[in-house]
Amino acid sequence: MNFLQRAALAGAGAALTSGAMAQSAPVAPIKPKVFTDFGVTRTDNYYWLNQPTEPAVLKYLNDENGYFDQQMSGAKAMQKKLAAEIKNRIKQEDATEPYRDNGYYYYSRFEFASEYPIYCRKKGSAIGTEEVLLNGDEMGTGKKYFQIGDWAVSDNNQLLAFSVDTVSRRLYTLRFKNIATGKLFPECIANTGGEVVWAADNKTVFYTKKNVTTLLPYQVYRHTLGTDPKGDALVYEEHDNTFNVQVNRSKSKKYIGIELASSLSSEYRYLEAGAPTEQPKVFQRREKDHLYQVEHLADKFYIRTNWLAPNYRLMTTPVATTGKATWTDALTRHPEIFLDNFELFKEYFVLNERKGGLRQLHVVNLKDKQEHYLPFDESAYTATIGVNRELDTPVLRYNYTSLTTPPSIFEYDMSTRVGTLLKEQSVLGNYNKFDYVTERVFVKSRDNKFIPMSIVYKKGTKLDGSAPLLQYAYGSYGFSQDPTFSAARLSLLNRGFVYALCNIRGGQEMGRQWFEDGRMLHKINSFNDFIDCSEYLTKPHEATVGSAKVQQRYTASDKLFAMGGSAGGLLMGAVLNMRPELYKGVIAAVPFVDVVTTMADPTIPLTTSEYDQWGNPADEEYFKYMLSYSPYDNVKAQAYPNLLVTTGLHDSQVQYYEPAKWVAKLRTQKTDKNLLLLHTDMVAGHGGASGRFKSIDDTARQYAFMLMLLGKNL
Repeated sequence: MNFLQRAALAGAGAALTSGAMAQSAPVAPIKPKVFTDFGVTRTDNYYWLNQPTEPAVLKYLNDENGYFDQQMSGAKAMQKKLAAEIKNRIKQEDATEPYRDNGYYYYSRFEFASEYPIYCRKKGSAIGTEEVLLNGDEMGTGKKYFQIGDWAVSDNNQLLAFSVDTVSRRLYTLRFKNIATGKLFPECIANTGGEVVWAADNKTVFYTKKNVTTLLPYQVYRHTLGTDPKGDALVYEEHDNTFNVQVNRSKSKKYIGIELASSLSSEYRYLEAGAPTEQPKVFQRREKDHLYQVEHLADKFYIRTNWLAPNYRLMTTPVATTGKATWTDALTRHPEIFLDNFELFKEYFVLNERKGGLRQLHVVNLKDKQEHYLPFDESAYTATIGVNRELDTPVLRYNYTSLTTPPSIFEYDMSTRVGTLLKEQSVLGNYNKFDYVTERVFVKSRDNKFIPMSIVYKKGTKLDGSAPLLQYAYGSYGFSQDPTFSAARLSLLNRGFVYALCNIRGGQEMGRQWFEDGRMLHKINSFNDFIDCSEYLTKPHEATVGSAKVQQRYTASDKLFAMGGSAGGLLMGAVLNMRPELYKGVIAAVPFVDVVTTMADPTIPLTTSEYDQWGNPADEEYFKYMLSYSPYDNVKAQAYPNLLVTTGLHDSQVQYYEPAKWVAKLRTQKTDKNLLLLHTDMVAGHGGASGRFKSIDDTARQYAFMLMLLGKNL
């Protein structure tokens, strides 16, 4: 019996197997733990799963992995084929476009079949003699997980500081290296935030330390190269556990900055890089609902701030007086345009703005204040400021991509207004962007907002409801999801899939209010927006083809798949409880689904820094609102679509036990016979497997799950 015959016999609701006797789904033991808050009693039968070293916990996770393997055995060949074709689109020997910094050209490259990048530089010219700074492939050999965090070269170009994570908990170990000899210095500094900043004396570095329980970076230390880290000086300690701490260095290299940021408030402290032992000064004291970022140029500081400007504005202040009283607008402000980012040059500044949900690049001449925008002609695209380390140049480097255009690096001469393509990511296998169609639509929500949605499919795909479709969204933290290219996604598009990216509320695609309307006591808007987009995708709509008006329908509910990860996994869980009948299948990657219990425990990593996103359940109003949508708490006896849930045992962002508990509870409540699968990566964390090829297996697994449910063969 072949795969398609098995699929047909199994039907839409049955698990697909290789023909052997179906294995029973794992059953997690019930060990009730009762919570009572504000007169509401909750019983958590699977709270015990939060002990990662307990044999019973590991057994359950391994049993679920075994069940996943058995249920997906009929698609194993498909998964291997998908992984191979995705890998075959990647140019194995490749390098990034070099950028210039302090007399050297820096780049990274991959060797054939290598998993990790090799970081290199050449002196004076991009065609000079190569120096290897870090050989990631050698460093990662034999390690189950490996990630280089940050690296920085001293001002004299002789010393390298770098950080690595070998567990996937985002706790980085800091090391130092003599570039000329390749010799490592003896000191190792553990449990850092990953970033590292050199002072101007070529011997002092600043770094952050994390709380190993909450994983919040909360301290800044100063280290002198060649000394015992136990004697490092504590420069700053943050006592408000809703704030994160980071260190940086200004583009001018004159200042070292300490950034203190929560969701809705920030503060900047700074000291001169040439005087590393001086006490940091406060730029502008933190205030409620005031976010700002600082950069330095000549005799001024430039500030991106939301002070009296919800969509942000760019302001300046003299170096000698940094308080708000002396801030002035750097240019005429347009309140409807969202300022995402900015870059300073000696004679120009560049604003990365959002208008209509898409990013724009806005160039301003510092001398005559002449302004212009870079032109882009695709209906859905992403244009961002690239790596620009030097001030004294009229050339802007920027990045460009779209749903059909591979990631590209351009240089743009701001004086002549001429752009040059430096590099476009290679896509092997005769890829032609003109074989695909991109659309951008605005879906009217139930409360009369317009939700941007970017859509891509291969030419010839029938838009009559017969095409399968993958709908993706995130919608949290003000993190915007821009339309970008994916070589892996071609494996779906070439098999007749439509892909739709929904910019639901909770992101900042449509400005700051878009974020405000999708958090705290407005979080339900994110879920409703996604559902409204799903209904739009599954219903006929009028479209213009050439000069004719035609009826189109992107997909139908029996072919619609939804996907989201992390906070997007929360989205998936909420939508599943609200409208399960809309979807054929759902992929929830590392999903944040146990909202109330997690947010009530300040010892869980990242909880306290997210009160401004979800609320604090110690407050009755927020407790009851969160309880109304928390996916884990709202599982009920109803039919659910096919569901693939993924997690990592070492996840630092969403602890593995949230999805594990959710799946265990769903197994006891759901009334259907659809697939419910949990896959736990026992060596990885939030981002999945490390390495450029290992991570392909994760994607192939997800794609095989959807194709299997559609009964599609290899």
